[in-house]
Amino acid sequence: MNLAQAIEHANAFVFPAFLTDDLARTAEREKNEEAIGLLWQAWMDAPLGAEPFPFDLVRSLADRNRELCDLIGEERLRDLRGTSLAQHLSDNDLLRSAAALQHRDVSEVRRSAGPGLRDMGIAYTESPVSGMVAGVDIETTSRYPDRGYIINVGLQFVQLAPKGKADKGYLAYCGIPDLYANKGIPLDFVHHISWNDLKDKTSFRQNAPLQQALLMSMEIFPYMAHNAAFEDSWFMLNLNGYAEGRKAGRIIPIDTRDICRRIDPEVRTLPHDAKPAALETWARRRKTLKANEKERHLGLDDVDLMIRTVEAEFAERNMFAE
Repeated sequence: MNLAQAIEHANAFVFPAFLTDDLARTAEREKNEEAIGLLWQAWMDAPLGAEPFPFDLVRSLADRNRELCDLIGEERLRDLRGTSLAQHLSDNDLLRSAAALQHRDVSEVRRSAGPGLRDMGIAYTESPVSGMVAGVDIETTSRYPDRGYIINVGLQFVQLAPKGKADKGYLAYCGIPDLYANKGIPLDFVHHISWNDLKDKTSFRQNAPLQQALLMSMEIFPYMAHNAAFEDSWFMLNLNGYAEGRKAGRIIPIDTRDICRRIDPEVRTLPHDAKPAALETWARRRKTLKANEKERHLGLDDVDLMIRTVEAEFAERNMFAE
């Protein structure tokens, strides 16, 4: 498939419910996801303001693919690798996030980080951090944002400082199609969200007030997430205006997992299978989670834990402004 064919495919009138044959559904899903990847990359690579199509085209195709995946069944797709989830933020994203935390120019951070960001740990710690950030965490029904739904959102604001006080935060549940009332909520073994939590709730894609509040928050303040590439990928295909804000530089994600890996020396001495940079493990080391407690895997709880843990790490490294 080339770009012209991808645009044509995205603009085609296809009703997933009319595809009743398994082979036809699989073929259509594969074309959808190939087109999403091509369109996404072409849009991001185009000069700002000269994109060949609006990003709404990509989001709409992702919406169509989710309907099709509902018919195929999440359990059949769970082990199939997708392409819409980034594994990590780019080097440029990490440099911009450090610059935002330290209120200095990206070029200064780049010089400190060195080639391949080999000294990014130095870049994170050589200048004090301060200012307001938004903490964000989402729970979803799939690993891949063009196949599943955002069902839980946590948002919290904090002024970075020793024992900086966060607000009470905001929590939202988002609905999914009624067929899951009987099938069960996908990935409930991770997030433990039940149908009763989602019943009669507006879906994330249709919840305009929630979308506007999230977008506004992230355009005003840098936002933190643990493994921010996950939230970034999901918001690209689910949050209206997010891709546009990211490309224009108005939205800056900060990956606290990368911060943990770069500045916590214990990460390098612990075995890989201990998952030393996982939020739960990191929080236990920083005493923000008791040894007998577990990460909740609910948006607001995880946001609060992340913020308290990153503040404890910053305090441990004397990173706060005087």
